[in-house]
Amino acid sequence: MSFFPADMPRPEPNYDDEGFWKNYAEKRLCFQACGDCGALRHPPTPICHACHSVEVTWLEAPSTGTIYSYNVVHHAGHTAVESALPYVGALVEFEGFPGVRLVTNVTDVDPAAMQIGMRVNLWWDDIGEGMFIPRFKPA
Repeated sequence: MSFFPADMPRPEPNYDDEGFWKNYAEKRLCFQACGDCGALRHPPTPICHACHSVEVTWLEAPSTGTIYSYNVVHHAGHTAVESALPYVGALVEFEGFPGVRLVTNVTDVDPAAMQIGMRVNLWWDDIGEGMFIPRFKPA
């Protein structure tokens, strides 16, 4: 069962981020890196910010991360999430991926227990139609 209700709008992959979503479909948390200079970038972009190359590679991130920032959502931004309130939105950082932060949710946690620096573990949320979203639980 998905973290959010079934009527939650699904992501709509585009040309620039299709590799990102393809990796998610395989339950692989990968981030884009320049195929020439190795600079990491997220969200995915068509051109490297460091060397302007269009070469792309995907690097798999660790399944454990650290909370960089978070917020507790008390007011629904979409009617589909009203039943899930309150929920935690977070920015997660990964060792070995400097400057990369993933916007995600932390589940199975009392929002009052959230802390900057908290260690979290990846789990894959099956949102249907062959799509998976990375979510995190306290480590």
